[in-house]
Amino acid sequence: MANKTQMFKGILEGCVLKILSKEKLYSQEICEKFEELGPGGMSRGTVLPLLMRMENEGWIASEKRPIPNGPNRKYYITTEKGNEELISFEKEWSALCSFVNHIMLGDVDNEK
Repeated sequence: MANKTQMFKGILEGCVLKILSKEKLYSQEICEKFEELGPGGMSRGTVLPLLMRMENEGWIASEKRPIPNGPNRKYYITTEKGNEELISFEKEWSALCSFVNHIMLGDVDNEK
């Protein structure tokens, strides 16, 4: 599985798009969502480059909001292009899960 990192990045992008399609969040809140929803958290060191890449692709947009007692926070939300990418990801993910589940949970006949 030499390309596991790239596969994981693609899955993370889809998950972040789904989360941001529901509400505007800043990077730490995204990390907290991963912590509460999954088996492990994600560091800001993983999230920030991912968000930058997704913003460069035009999948998400950001806006800075003032907060009391601190610097402005950068909040992210999906764009129309990001929503289209999310739909595409969900279709691909569904097909991939179906394929893997068929093999892993099904009766695979190894005889030829």
